[in-house]
Amino acid sequence: MRVSQAGEGRSLAATARRAQIVAATIETIAELGYPQTSFARIAERAGLSSTRLISYHFAGKDELIGAVVTEVHQAIGRFMTERLAGRPDARSALRAYITGVVEFVAEHRAQMQALMEIFLDFRGQDGDGGSYDAATERQVLGSLEEILRWGQATGEFRDFDTFVMAATVQRSVDGLPFLLRTEPDLDLSHYADELATIFDLATRNRHPLSEGGDAR
Repeated sequence: MRVSQAGEGRSLAATARRAQIVAATIETIAELGYPQTSFARIAERAGLSSTRLISYHFAGKDELIGAVVTEVHQAIGRFMTERLAGRPDARSALRAYITGVVEFVAEHRAQMQALMEIFLDFRGQDGDGGSYDAATERQVLGSLEEILRWGQATGEFRDFDTFVMAATVQRSVDGLPFLLRTEPDLDLSHYADELATIFDLATRNRHPLSEGGDAR
């Protein structure tokens, strides 16, 4: 029992240390940019006595950056799952998605700034700056397409290419961290409402189906 408890304690300590390093990395990248982020800077930010404590938990900078991207994506996923839960129709789900992403950006500026810096400047071992986000991109667009196809099936949305519309919606919210660089005092609540209205009008079926299945 003692050995088991000791092992569990070490595991919890290691998990906490990794989380501390990832958080410090996010803050450092957000403040200094990716090129200026070094293990020395991260160790200083995290209050670590040596960069060897980083190397103990991460094989190299690529692995650490991968952990940062994963952490931010998982946080976004949890946040959006809560925002989309229980939506009664596709129109409200689409609005919740758009306003939810903007809300997450507003409340997690450092994380989103770091993510933007990574995707602008990071080059992994394969030389592909998008190597970490390609799968997530496909998943996000797929989830958006599900909402759009749902709305088309119920007659809420007009007929359109769901991939093109999903990509357009996603790019409109992906670009917000860039916009905040030049407009840091932007009213994000107003921005979210305007953006949601734009896509509500763009997707809305002007001739929705009646309950009997005939066009009104």
